[in-house]
Amino acid sequence: MTVLHRLRSALSLTIVVLILSACRPMVETPLTTPPVPFLPTLTPSPAYTPTAPSARTLTICLGAQPNTLYPLGGPNAAARSVLEAIYDAPFDVISYEYKPVILEKLPRVEDGDAKVYPISVTNGNQVIDADGNVVLLRAGTRIRPAGCRSESCVVTFDGINPIAMDAMVVEFRMREGLLWSDGTPVAAEDSVFAYTLARHNDTPGSKFIFDRTQSYEATDERTVQWWGKPGFLDPTYFTNFWMPLPKRLWAQYSAAELQRAEISSRFPMGYGPYILREWDETTLRLVRNPYYFRAEQGLPKFDELIYRILPDPEAALAALLDGRCDLIDSTVHLDAHTALLLEMDRAGQARAYFGQTPTMEWLAFGIAHASYDDGFQLTDRPNYFADPRLRQAIAYCLDRRTVVENVLYGLVAVPDSYLPANHPLHAASLPTYPYDPQKGQQILNNIGWIDHDSSLATPRRAQGVPRVVNGTELRLRYVTTSAAQRRQVAAILSQSLRECGIGVEVVHLSQLEFYAEGPAGPLFGRQFDLAEFAMSTLSITPPCERFTSDEIPSAANRWVGTNVSGYKNSAYDTACLLARQSLPHEVTYAENYRLTQTIFAQELPSIPLYFRIETAASRSDFCNFALDPTASSDLFAIETFDYGLSCIP
Repeated sequence: MTVLHRLRSALSLTIVVLILSACRPMVETPLTTPPVPFLPTLTPSPAYTPTAPSARTLTICLGAQPNTLYPLGGPNAAARSVLEAIYDAPFDVISYEYKPVILEKLPRVEDGDAKVYPISVTNGNQVIDADGNVVLLRAGTRIRPAGCRSESCVVTFDGINPIAMDAMVVEFRMREGLLWSDGTPVAAEDSVFAYTLARHNDTPGSKFIFDRTQSYEATDERTVQWWGKPGFLDPTYFTNFWMPLPKRLWAQYSAAELQRAEISSRFPMGYGPYILREWDETTLRLVRNPYYFRAEQGLPKFDELIYRILPDPEAALAALLDGRCDLIDSTVHLDAHTALLLEMDRAGQARAYFGQTPTMEWLAFGIAHASYDDGFQLTDRPNYFADPRLRQAIAYCLDRRTVVENVLYGLVAVPDSYLPANHPLHAASLPTYPYDPQKGQQILNNIGWIDHDSSLATPRRAQGVPRVVNGTELRLRYVTTSAAQRRQVAAILSQSLRECGIGVEVVHLSQLEFYAEGPAGPLFGRQFDLAEFAMSTLSITPPCERFTSDEIPSAANRWVGTNVSGYKNSAYDTACLLARQSLPHEVTYAENYRLTQTIFAQELPSIPLYFRIETAASRSDFCNFALDPTASSDLFAIETFDYGLSCIP
């Protein structure tokens, strides 16, 4: 198992969770059909009447109850919205850029507060090998000696002579004057306490970073130092700081007890702009934190913050119009009401917000069908996709633009990479595949998929296609879930494929059937021709590992992996590995991430269809709110939210 398995379990689970949770709106009213039951009268909003500053209240509608307010308890999206008011994250991610919040600055190698040291290692030491695995150093172990950043300099340890390997040390310093909401100082030891809890086996979450951490220690009251194990160069080293948790109050509880204790999961102490005072089935009430470190800047803007739980989108919109909600965040699934929101925005009844999420919808090719795992036989499913030119032809025949315009109201763009176009590491001048059925048909003819009867109403047939029996029809099985949005997408795409002479059978399965474990499940069991599904990006680091050989689900890895196409390319694998084992300031970092995108765009193991949208709405005089695909929550700037006269330019 290699470093490319870092997100294996998390990403595979994300595909499933994504459709069971993030995809919920798609089982409701199709996006192209405005909802009939709720059509409010667009009457002028009541005039804004300023109130005394001491009486100002902000009300936010959430789509669900928080499942826990313990930051290490796996909070759901609604809980993360509430936690933004109780804590301030160590740093925010805005437009693909990390910004310090409770830290004086983000450490950087260029600034000297992050360093790479050569460390002497010998037989029996725990190190990170050349493939990114945590191992005990033994004779025959492949490692990268100090300064090595490519496969060409990897050496094999002889088991006798000590050798120097690179190790990272990073220093984080918290800003001065940071206080808990009871007025006591937030200390570096509180961050170390949080680290100790997070790494515990009773705390949910990946242990990847903990397995590669040598130590995490407080060096004074406001400073902590992180050491990585020899051989581990973490490209996101500047995030290896754990959000402080109140050791003074919570140390008496075990990691397991904190998952359910009221002091941590119901009414946790924080250092953020608000303090939670009441929580019942429908409402959470918070008040201003007098010890908030930005209080001198007049933040937060409100004395009271109310979270109202309104899962029904129509009820939430009604509450917005009658003044019971000032903001509806994206945990209320407003997607099916996009047309109505646009109309309300135009009429000045509300402000509608549409943002691109980090979740991308894909159409995967069944390149390596599971039936090939014991060696390809002509009796297996035809080897349609061995030639990347067929995949390119299909891309030209897919009318993705109509999907975006008709299903998503033109609110997102058709992507050309596994990264969004505004990502700082997005590669320029990639091959693109706009809808061009004539070009697609020309490629099909050139590679031996012939329109034998001069009728695109019948599927093309193979003539001289390698590893495909002559006369085989180009008839593909397109498998996806039965969600309303996917029905719309599949209808558009299958019709555009048929217009190129490609036969398509669309099969809509239940979520349980589609995402079932392999070998039985069609997606993870790699038993499909075309499969439409979604994957979410868990960080802003380019997720190149999704298409590496190590991520192919198979019997050998218990059918766990994100490369459901079965795509294999050694040059891609190497470029992705080198990128993930380089630091952001090094040339090999950006160079190899861009190379993976070039290979991807040429080979097309899957076709990116579109990024999902998220939707929010507010009163028309609201300000300082925005949807950002890289932010951990819609409410990352909650302390600055405002409405009324102060929002007038």
